[in-house]
Amino acid sequence: MNTTRIHSSNAAFQLLETLKTNRNKRHRQGVFLVEGVKSINEALRNEWRVQSFLYSFERPLSDWAACLLEGIKTDCNIELTQPLMDKLSDKTDTSELLAVVYMREEAPFAPAQNPVFVLFDRPSNKGNLGTLLRSCDAFGITGLILTGHAIDIYDPEVVRGSMGSLFRVPFLRLSSNGEIEALFAALRGQYPGLQIIGTTAHRKRTISELNLTGPVLFLIGNETEGLNRHLTEQCDALATIPMRPDAAATSFNVSCAATVLLYETARQRNFS
Repeated sequence: MNTTRIHSSNAAFQLLETLKTNRNKRHRQGVFLVEGVKSINEALRNEWRVQSFLYSFERPLSDWAACLLEGIKTDCNIELTQPLMDKLSDKTDTSELLAVVYMREEAPFAPAQNPVFVLFDRPSNKGNLGTLLRSCDAFGITGLILTGHAIDIYDPEVVRGSMGSLFRVPFLRLSSNGEIEALFAALRGQYPGLQIIGTTAHRKRTISELNLTGPVLFLIGNETEGLNRHLTEQCDALATIPMRPDAAATSFNVSCAATVLLYETARQRNFS
């Protein structure tokens, strides 16, 4: 096992720090930080390639960490002082092991018999995206689409918030209306009868009134601005989640709303 040891906040350590804070440098290197036993285990279980494991040479490692260092092939593992590990960890109790994981090249979604897709328009909250990834994983969606100027799905807060689901949910990132329209056309051609359903807080048809037993693509709007006009025009239907008329809340949090939509879809399909 190749290892390198870092004793101070030198250039090599500062490069590791940029994986936490700098989106551009993260993508330039093509790697991101993963922290937490569950997240690291899911990355490995789903065959994401690890560039390096990071750990302190000043504290003993658990059997779990020692087994990974022994059994998982990496480019080079990095030993750090405990204060440097403390700086990299986002946990109150510093993790014993962090992983630097290679990003995956995005590819078209694998064919599915009766797919459910979710498009999240310009997500701006890291916690919402992490939560949505967990819901997409829980209900087994076919693919997640992120559009426009969105937060980075490889941000450490998103990765941590997904609780390992990031490594299980196929996703695509699209930046332009042209790319979105091309994907919609391809999906409609691949899945005749595909419904594109937008979400709205205005009183339209309730989600339970729609037939969700066939192929469906849900469009989830931005947290503050909702679904943009261009995407709204692509919809076959707009749906709302019914709320008590005297409720102080006027809308749902976007990740909560998406979870309700996916639950209703699974319910109509008898949770198959």
